[in-house]
Amino acid sequence: MATQILIIVFAPLIAALIAGLGNRMIGNVAAKGVTTAGLFLAAGLSWPIFLGFLSGTATAEVVPVLKWVQSGSLTFDWALRVDTLTAIMLVVINSVSALVHLYSWGYMEEDPDQPRFFAYLSLFTFAMLMLVTADNLVQMFFGWEGVGLASYLLIGFWFKKPSAGAAAIKAFVVNRVGDLGFMLGIFGTFLVFQTTSIPEILAAAPAMSGSTITFVGMRLYTMDILCILLFIGAMGKSAQLGLHTWLPDAMEGPTPVSALIHAATMVTAGVFMLCRLSPMFETAPTALTIVTIVGAATCFFAATIGTTQWDIKRVIAYSTCSQLGYMFFAAGVGAYGAAMFHLFTHAFFKALLFLGAGSVIHAMHHEQDMRYYGGLRKHIPLTFWAMMAGTLAITGVGILGVFGFAGFYSKDAILEAAYARHNGAGQFAFWAGAITALLTSFYSWRLMFLTFWGKPRWEQSEHIQHAVHDDHGHGHEDHHHAPSDGTAGYHPHESPVSMLLPLGILSLGAVLAGFVFHHEFIDGAAFWNGSIFYNEDLIHAMHGVPLWVKLSATIVMVLGFAGAYLAYIAKPDIPAMFVASFGALHNFVYRKWYFDELYDVLFVKPAFAFGRAFWQLGDVGTIDRFGPNGVASVIQRSSLAAKSIQSGYLYTYALIMLLGLVAAVTYVLL
Repeated sequence: MATQILIIVFAPLIAALIAGLGNRMIGNVAAKGVTTAGLFLAAGLSWPIFLGFLSGTATAEVVPVLKWVQSGSLTFDWALRVDTLTAIMLVVINSVSALVHLYSWGYMEEDPDQPRFFAYLSLFTFAMLMLVTADNLVQMFFGWEGVGLASYLLIGFWFKKPSAGAAAIKAFVVNRVGDLGFMLGIFGTFLVFQTTSIPEILAAAPAMSGSTITFVGMRLYTMDILCILLFIGAMGKSAQLGLHTWLPDAMEGPTPVSALIHAATMVTAGVFMLCRLSPMFETAPTALTIVTIVGAATCFFAATIGTTQWDIKRVIAYSTCSQLGYMFFAAGVGAYGAAMFHLFTHAFFKALLFLGAGSVIHAMHHEQDMRYYGGLRKHIPLTFWAMMAGTLAITGVGILGVFGFAGFYSKDAILEAAYARHNGAGQFAFWAGAITALLTSFYSWRLMFLTFWGKPRWEQSEHIQHAVHDDHGHGHEDHHHAPSDGTAGYHPHESPVSMLLPLGILSLGAVLAGFVFHHEFIDGAAFWNGSIFYNEDLIHAMHGVPLWVKLSATIVMVLGFAGAYLAYIAKPDIPAMFVASFGALHNFVYRKWYFDELYDVLFVKPAFAFGRAFWQLGDVGTIDRFGPNGVASVIQRSSLAAKSIQSGYLYTYALIMLLGLVAAVTYVLL
């Protein structure tokens, strides 16, 4: 298995280097081919490893790469750890990334910088693989920062677009806040355990339960402080409430980037880290309570915003933020298997929804506002059915004990675990999660109804009409054909095969991933084999919850569907009436609870004020005054004066020499 692991991890890096350094010298097709082939190779090798752990034939293994650091008591190697938890992440990351690479062949076909784009995608994948195969915290931090760098490059890929550059900077800066907490957590963990080796830390963690440490002048529980600091890092990477503001703005990047970031890579890093360090978090009850409350609050908060947005990608982005909240409060109540199960199923249906949205945007000449869609199921039927599969999965459609789509199993397991925890934080998480399930169903079906049902509203879009007349350089032959429904000037078109094939494969995952794997993820203590903390008592309690708890997610899902159908199909004037009656509430939610405005007042404007002050007092008032405008100016004027006496006439030099001689003699005599 060692050779397989090395190929899986380093194939994307080699492909990224070839595409990035070769760039236009090797051409678009070669760059796309080598990166896509590298990812399909990695994905093809990842599935046998995962299935080996699933069947019980594979065992955990550590593959050494090289000696890395030896400095006093700090010693660690670069090694790749593969166990059940890693195997799941390898399948998720490489499968979704491979399909995103293939999808990008069609989506980015007309972009002039395709080699750079595909190199960034593969680099992103390599950084995430480094993170999930880490055997020590420093190596994990290397991958952690690597995905941060790659996200900056991908979000700001269209760097000539000011909003893309601003979004990239925002993602980078907000993540630095979380990463400060993560770094402090790593430093503190090394201080306490005298090692960065993850297995050694997890083995020693139970003995540290109840111990205290001095932190900011107070005596606090050691493990709570360490785990809270580590969780702050997870909040930044996984966009939890407070450090979430970068995630919606990340939509400025190309749609395949959104799918990769939201489904399989960056935002899942925080959840993975918590599950990897779950034995450590189990010794920190206060930290787990904070994780539960923050996760549940994020879950509800993001879902409310998703009900008001018009940009199809932003709706799905806030959906990601909300679903991550489910994963975190599952980990907070101790159901790490359920958290990873939802991460697994979410990767398929969220990648499907993002890529499906990209197909809709492609069909609608890059229009992203759902108010200018409508009636598209007749024009792009394959995209419609793919989006339908993703919607059924995220809303958790299923029949208890018979069959369900992916989210039916993973989301229900999380709600049952929260209820079974029987503490205040768990009950809060259960009710927040149940209400969120209702909102999820509402905004998901709202998206479907606005996009695929109703009358076409394309003629209202200035973007599309402008594109119809000048064709924007995209060159689709059918742009000028009048559609059969009478809408003048534009006919939506289905995406190419390179975009539809990934949608078909991901649809299978959205339909079957939960049904096929739910027993192993939830009840499979042997499957996890010590790679996470597995709470047998909680699992038994989950199965024993009342029937109404088991049915709650299905009930609220139906209510959400009914509400969306009533508001957007049966009586489409209801949304306008609601906004007219509850304008302040709607504006509060639509403006994302004013987090951006609040941060602008608290952090952005003061930071700019400090910058201007240092610029005026420091650069201009000190450096420039005593530098270019001070000492340097005196030297410049002296040089000009000295130059003026360099006339080139012999008698001038003789006079100066004579005056110098007289001055010297006078000095000696006196």
